[in-house]
Amino acid sequence: MDIFLLLIALLLMLLGIIGSFLPVLPGPITSWFGFLLLYFSPLIELSKKFLIITLIIAIIIWVLDYFIPALGTKKFGGSKSGMIGTIIGLFVGLFSPIPGGIIIGPFVGALIGELLNKSDTKTAMRAAFGSFLGFLTSTFIKFLVATIYFGLYISILWDHKTVFFNG
Repeated sequence: MDIFLLLIALLLMLLGIIGSFLPVLPGPITSWFGFLLLYFSPLIELSKKFLIITLIIAIIIWVLDYFIPALGTKKFGGSKSGMIGTIIGLFVGLFSPIPGGIIIGPFVGALIGELLNKSDTKTAMRAAFGSFLGFLTSTFIKFLVATIYFGLYISILWDHKTVFFNG
């Protein structure tokens, strides 16, 4: 049973890394569930404090994932309308059937928001580009956290290697 938990935890860690790039899986939270499974294994010592801290980090990253593109829009000169357009575009892109909707949605949303705000085309394009950079930043942060969680998983496994792999 412990080997089964270990393998499912590994699968969740890998899905977490993949989920950093796919909008349908919340990367770090998926990876965190791997830690939760390890916690339930009687052969692995994992503290509640560790679980709580890693969960809080995963939740913060998940929430920030929805705001970083809007912050990118603002940083590149976008208005409140552009930021709102970015958030709306993010949600529309999330559920749109087109490939790359999660990338295109915030960009188009920021662009439309700025154009509706009577911004000139140059300002609207800069704000939309800021939204795209925000999306890339958010993806990188999710990937980084999911990769760190995978490294922690490997470290935990290494610390308990004699329990699982005798000899």
